[in-house]
Amino acid sequence: MKIAPLLETWRFRTSRNRSFVPSILFLVCCTFPLAFCAAEANDDGLEKKRPNIILLLADDLGYGELGCQGNPQIPTPHIDSIARHGVRFTQGYVTASYCSPSRAGLLTGRYQTRFGYEKNPIGPLNDDPQVGLSVTETTIADQFRNAGYRTSLLGKWHLGGTAAYHPQRRGFEEFFGFLHEGHYFVPPPFENVRTWLRVRRLPDGTQGRAQFGETFYSTHMGSSEPNYDANNPILRGGQPVYEVEYLTDALTREAVHFIERVHEQPFFLYVAYNAVHSPMQARHEDCERFPEIEDPHRQIFAGMLYSLDQSVGQILKKVNQLGLVERTLIVFLSDNGGPTRELTSSNAPLRGEKGSLYEGGVRVPMLMQWPWTIPAGSVCDQPVISLDLAPTFYAATQIEHEHRHLDGVNLLPYLCSKQESRPHEWLFWSQNGKAALRAGDWKLVRNQAGRKEEKWELFRLDTDPAESQDLSMQFPADRDRLIANWLQIEQTMKAEAARGGQ
Repeated sequence: MKIAPLLETWRFRTSRNRSFVPSILFLVCCTFPLAFCAAEANDDGLEKKRPNIILLLADDLGYGELGCQGNPQIPTPHIDSIARHGVRFTQGYVTASYCSPSRAGLLTGRYQTRFGYEKNPIGPLNDDPQVGLSVTETTIADQFRNAGYRTSLLGKWHLGGTAAYHPQRRGFEEFFGFLHEGHYFVPPPFENVRTWLRVRRLPDGTQGRAQFGETFYSTHMGSSEPNYDANNPILRGGQPVYEVEYLTDALTREAVHFIERVHEQPFFLYVAYNAVHSPMQARHEDCERFPEIEDPHRQIFAGMLYSLDQSVGQILKKVNQLGLVERTLIVFLSDNGGPTRELTSSNAPLRGEKGSLYEGGVRVPMLMQWPWTIPAGSVCDQPVISLDLAPTFYAATQIEHEHRHLDGVNLLPYLCSKQESRPHEWLFWSQNGKAALRAGDWKLVRNQAGRKEEKWELFRLDTDPAESQDLSMQFPADRDRLIANWLQIEQTMKAEAARGGQ
């Protein structure tokens, strides 16, 4: 094995030393990337041969908000611990800068353009029977349930609000959560929380910001808070329930109970938190942990993120208490970049935010741990994407996926240094007229949709990750080559969508 090229290609680093020093654990992982699975299978049979999968998804969390991503303002020790015990991806991407299409890619392992799902349904569109994750697509949950795993979705679905698209018809044995794009964290009249609401006008008809009790109103976005809860109850299975606990805590309660109930069997648990998505609501005591933050808007965000971190800590604690750490692969990521003006979220040092195809819209915090397989405290600087999670999960659990084509790759050989090449030749984005392509360190972006004159920008991410300098006029040949590549990829995928995703 050639260690030097591996170190140059992957630039693994420990948390204490930027130069990675090979350890016994690293050498074991390099030589036996799935040694743990094989040993468990020989000793204890089928159940321990197949590890558990826990997928933790934050909603609208910006790239620069976690402690492990360099933000000292809001402590996130429990989420950070996943990076400390595993790997942090510095260039982890999702397939869209909006919630629903991003989740479609995540749960199928396929670019959503292949099955014609690029829009982000909000409000009443959620109840349109023509809107949802195509029933011809196979989900991760479908695969796991067919393989004998227990499967559960807790939290936000946002892939169709009518019967055909219900999570329990898409591979999830259990479901506790809601179907639309968002939900209030406590029911009206919003007791024991601080709330930040967008409005068009203040009660006196003026513009600005006003506080009434523990509720803040602001006109800075020029729009009103959506009616998130309209025809969008909290469901247990298919039945509405009246949930009074702070929703982040309620989802965590259900996650802990699920792990307790099924831990003797292999399971796939997908916890899709709606934090830190609007509406912005945080418990009083969580806001008060941040007296140094004077802006109530930012303080409420800090309280929401603090609560999310505490919830992740409870799930990790339960996994540890039940002795499941070594046989559980855990992933944490966000569904897209943070909407800065709406939430105060930071995507630093990246340009753009949710809805944009600049890096700040599609590059997200992404962490993964699996002791004895993934080297602890490592950092992967190569571009990876949420599509990679499905094939990685299937490889880890030795499940043969049934779908004809996956766009992601199994990351385990790369993380265990058995592969020296880049996981992807290119990464592709198509989003309602917006477009982007990453090929090597080049990034091509068309961020204005619906314009008569197409404006393609070109960036070099290895030297300019903030996309501050458009190089399209300096390197027209590279620009035109990438435009041609993007058009060819789009044509192929849309032809597949026209055939029903086949």
